Amino acid sequence: MPKMKTKRAAAKRFKATGTGKLKRNKAYKSHILTKKSPKTKRNLRKPAITDPSNAKTMKKILPYL
Repeated sequence: MPKMKTKRAAAKRFKATGTGKLKRNKAYKSHILTKKSPKTKRNLRKPAITDPSNAKTMKKILPYL
């Protein structure tokens, strides 16, 4: 059986936490920031945990994470 390949695009976007959950950065923080409130921009800085409905798929494409 050959080795499984990691999807490199996903590997650059997700990191595993100590308990095995997937950590991701939030979207909507790249441009058109003038109309967003400081509170919104501050909350977008913090990483988020991937939703369990997507986590199963993500673990499949990141076999060695």
